[in-house]
Amino acid sequence: MARVTGIEHVQLAMPPGEEASAREFYSDLLGLPEVPKPPKLAARGGCWFEAPGVKVHLGVETDFRPARKAHPALLVDDLAAMMAVLEAAGLEVIPDDPVEGRPRCYVTDPFGNRIELMQA
Repeated sequence: MARVTGIEHVQLAMPPGEEASAREFYSDLLGLPEVPKPPKLAARGGCWFEAPGVKVHLGVETDFRPARKAHPALLVDDLAAMMAVLEAAGLEVIPDDPVEGRPRCYVTDPFGNRIELMQA
């Protein structure tokens, strides 16, 4: 029987022309390096951010609406430090109850997409 063996990447939507805001949040604040999109896909806009074990792709959606419930849960090596970085940048960080003993919180990206951050 065939089965799913992993997630290759997560794609989130973003509004057109907001790549600089995506870079500030995903690369500068979360620490995910931007990688070049393949040339045929680069013409569509958006950004890809990838590090070992995590790939977050942002694609442009002209009729953009943020994902407020559906979300990726990203593992971080120091949740308290990450929360401090985000709060210092003026973002609202919403702590939540631990899951399986892991502390976690929520933040929204510059476009209103919900992002869960969880201690690795």
